[in-house]
Amino acid sequence: MVHAGQALGEEPLFSIIVAVYNDWAMLRGCLLSLAQQTKSPSFEVIIVDDGSTETAPEFIRSANNSLPLTLIRQSHAGIPASRNRGIQASKGTVLLFVDADSRLEGNCLEALSSTIAKSPQHGCFQLRLVGNCSSLVGRAEELRLVNFQDHMLQPDGRIRYLNTAGFAIRRTRVDIETAVFDPVALRGEDTLLLAKLMQVGELPLFVPDAIVEHCVPLSLMDSLRKDFRSAKLEKGTYATIASKGVRVRVTHRERLKLLSSMWKTAHRESIGRSAWFVLLVRQGFKRILSFGYQCLRFRSFWA
Repeated sequence: MVHAGQALGEEPLFSIIVAVYNDWAMLRGCLLSLAQQTKSPSFEVIIVDDGSTETAPEFIRSANNSLPLTLIRQSHAGIPASRNRGIQASKGTVLLFVDADSRLEGNCLEALSSTIAKSPQHGCFQLRLVGNCSSLVGRAEELRLVNFQDHMLQPDGRIRYLNTAGFAIRRTRVDIETAVFDPVALRGEDTLLLAKLMQVGELPLFVPDAIVEHCVPLSLMDSLRKDFRSAKLEKGTYATIASKGVRVRVTHRERLKLLSSMWKTAHRESIGRSAWFVLLVRQGFKRILSFGYQCLRFRSFWA
């Protein structure tokens, strides 16, 4: 299918790659946001089904009526391997990674395209992420994202942050045939990619006008369970990053400064201080898990 503004045989500007594992319900909103883009440059959508136990629903097939969509199925290998598979199948000049729970604002692709055209010296781009404030956990996510992105933003407009809920990279900056994302890093693979970029002196250019809403459909308890599972998977990734001698994580002092800033934002922006307490609980839980895994590694070393 040829997208509006794309001539027959012409390669699309964007290859939008979405890795999915059983999160079909959330994907519906993501695809709808892509179909509703205004003044959009040409793009293709590549959905990689990472061995989902649930069959792809009918709306995926019907989405072909409004989107240039390709569905790729593979055995369960993890999200990084799925993204690499999507890269190999892509044709676009720019690779754009979003998650199933990402919602692109109406002018997101237009804004991103404009920034890319004006910034030929930059190879990769971090879109602005916001939270969905319809739930308490969503407001906590909004609070975290607003303050964290502001803290990590550099004076030259680049950002010491990479999140594949909204990240783009020029095709010329990657080796299509090799793994862009480390398939061994089942969680934190985007942070590992950031560490690799930092090693060669590159940071993503922040695009504040290209806005992606990151939905969190989970309750607080479900979020904590997810944090627990993620912490177990991330420990190896962060050990790899540490071995590279690259500082990606914020320091304890920076973390305290961020919490203070978030407290002020919660009051000023009417997000609600209850959202700050939810954020505090999740961040404290993650710190406890991280400390626990460090102790286990220490004990294993001396065993």
